[in-house]
Amino acid sequence: MSEQSNESALAGIVMAGGQSVRMGSDKAALDWDGQPMLGRIVSVVGERCEQVFVVAAESSPAYRLLYGSGGPAARWVTDEVPDTGPLGALAAGLSAAGAAGAELAFVCATDMPLIGTELIDELVHGVTPSTDVVIAHDASRDHPLAGVYRTAVAPRLHELVAAGERRLLGALETVCTHRVTVSDLDWLTNVNAPEDVHRLRV
Repeated sequence: MSEQSNESALAGIVMAGGQSVRMGSDKAALDWDGQPMLGRIVSVVGERCEQVFVVAAESSPAYRLLYGSGGPAARWVTDEVPDTGPLGALAAGLSAAGAAGAELAFVCATDMPLIGTELIDELVHGVTPSTDVVIAHDASRDHPLAGVYRTAVAPRLHELVAAGERRLLGALETVCTHRVTVSDLDWLTNVNAPEDVHRLRV
């Protein structure tokens, strides 16, 4: 599958429904170079993806603080099943992207301010006709929220959620998943607490 054909059918999904407990305030609204962190992520993802979806329940801090008031120009997906965690949010995002005509979707979290378009390119390059999911990997762990997913896996994920599954990695064991060691591990950096923000800005 060529890179051009992959990108022409590629959507972006940004997961923004977390409660940001360790940060103490909403990570999606955190100022990053003069814009909300979520806006920074959506901007980068939008350089490779024609459509960008932000998954956040209407009760989430991200939705309440940013939707319609300084938030990024993206399509908000708010119909995730309550209390199903990131897996339920991912299923909702993939369903929305698939309904919009995308065959593939780059998925990331809202707390990854160092991602670059090169990360998307490297993951897309790992897609083959037999692959359902391509996720980033480093020396110690997988990163399911830095990956390219076929939107066709959405029904399977919804089935798993309905059966009580909540683990992203557990769900990925049920589909054809390929792991890619990306060239710059800084792309995978998560901002979870105030000290993380200070460290990255020093």
